[in-house]
Amino acid sequence: MSDKPIHLAILVGSNREGRFAPVIARWFTQQVQSNAEFSVDVIDLADVALPAAITETPSTEAVSFCERLAAADAFVMVVPEYNHSFPAVLKHAIDFGYQEWQAKPVGFVSYGGFAAGLRAVEHLRGVMAELHAMTMRDTVSFQNPWDAFDDEGRPVSPGGCARAAAVMLHQLKWWATALRNARVAEPYTEAPAVPEKQQSFDAA
Repeated sequence: MSDKPIHLAILVGSNREGRFAPVIARWFTQQVQSNAEFSVDVIDLADVALPAAITETPSTEAVSFCERLAAADAFVMVVPEYNHSFPAVLKHAIDFGYQEWQAKPVGFVSYGGFAAGLRAVEHLRGVMAELHAMTMRDTVSFQNPWDAFDDEGRPVSPGGCARAAAVMLHQLKWWATALRNARVAEPYTEAPAVPEKQQSFDAA
């Protein structure tokens, strides 16, 4: 059992010009930093120079990015909804990792129009399940966030979103602690080894 803080990587999942993601990411990061149970690494994908191609010989930037993923105990993705799904830059970044995501919890802070980015979140749940990650049931979501924050980047009505953030962080801490302890006790593998006798039976 470890009592050291949960190392949370917050991915800012948009690089579009004029994006609103940094405003929401700054607010959410402040929510996390007020909780001593977490340490934070903010990964803004607009500042990460990942190459266009995923190759067998990764670039220095790709190696550094994957090292930051590997160091995390948990993730939160700040994600807008673009055309009924999540941005391509986020999918590209996700695909650079594999084992770095496994057996770790993932939370979502979404934003958009009427659907508040939740359609993007639903697509991300399937992607992260394929990577053996555990997504949190509760999200933080903003409908029309351009009207929900003031000029200083503060929520106009902070109570509801602060409560939602607290709920999700509670879930993240529970899962991150349980999964971190489990990975220490036994490294995560996708499938158990098949006994030799069973292998012979299958080959017959």
